[in-house]
Amino acid sequence: MEFFKIKRDIPFMRHALIFNVISALTFLAAVFFLVSKGLHFSVEFTGGTVMELRYPHAADQEKIRGTLRSIGHEAPEVASFGTAQDIMLRLPPVKTAAGSTVSGDAFKAICASEGGTPKQINVTEKGQQIERTSCANAAGAEVVSLQRVDFVGPQVGDELAQSGLNALIMVVVGVVIYLAVRFEWKFAVAAILANLHDVVIILGFFAFFQWEFSLTVLAAILAVLGYSVNESVVIFDRIRETFRKQRKMSVTEVIDHAITSTISRTIITHASTQMMVLSMLFFGGPSLHYFAMALTIGICFGIYSSVFVAAALAMWFGVKREDLVKPVKAKDETDGAVV
Repeated sequence: MEFFKIKRDIPFMRHALIFNVISALTFLAAVFFLVSKGLHFSVEFTGGTVMELRYPHAADQEKIRGTLRSIGHEAPEVASFGTAQDIMLRLPPVKTAAGSTVSGDAFKAICASEGGTPKQINVTEKGQQIERTSCANAAGAEVVSLQRVDFVGPQVGDELAQSGLNALIMVVVGVVIYLAVRFEWKFAVAAILANLHDVVIILGFFAFFQWEFSLTVLAAILAVLGYSVNESVVIFDRIRETFRKQRKMSVTEVIDHAITSTISRTIITHASTQMMVLSMLFFGGPSLHYFAMALTIGICFGIYSSVFVAAALAMWFGVKREDLVKPVKAKDETDGAVV
């Protein structure tokens, strides 16, 4: 499917050096911010308190955030799960408070904001009597209840960080092996450098703006890696196909033709994906905000890196027709017979 067809090839590789200099400067800026400012890790990585609340009605998440900020939590995570009545809180460690008192202080503040008073109640759950903290108003009606409290220690956060790093390394290694087998090592190295360029730039944005880096953001980065690789594979596949069909074209002309011939597909695919991601960004609420933000940055730079970084690197690595197309052996006219 094509919305439009370009008759003349666009000379992308003519300007490859300029765009790669811009790309290198952006990459270095991202590395600088990562080193100087670092990432603002969420509770999953730093440790903290996780609480589950249940409301009899749809909870006002902004009100909850404001209440938590008023008692000293600078960046509380408030998100619904399952239904709008069920709320999950992630509270980073507070230096002035012990871990065991954080949940109690937070629930008291939330209860007071709802005009209620905390009390202990006994509930039957799966045939067992469980003591649970509830908040009731003056009329005795329950306005919010505390369902669960967990404390995530620093050791668990370190294990999650290591697991996330291992996942990223496994994805990178898998991509390199796949591209090396399907195409050629020059394409594999070019593609992985371009995709890591995308990942570092995403991390640079999060470091510069001090956006919260959570497990959902890590999932978005892994998704961007796969997404960018797919775009590179489409272009590389067209390069191999053009090498086979156009024997008189130079390497630069083949790459320009491959990118130009796939540009309509690129626009359709990325525009459709970006529309979905933007809907999550604007309407998905705080729980999906940074996930969608990471995807948005990754998609934009993924297009850029696939065209101007991956293809250009493959060209500078010296890719040629013989790397992708096996030479045709001349047929022996004597058919092996010797006179």
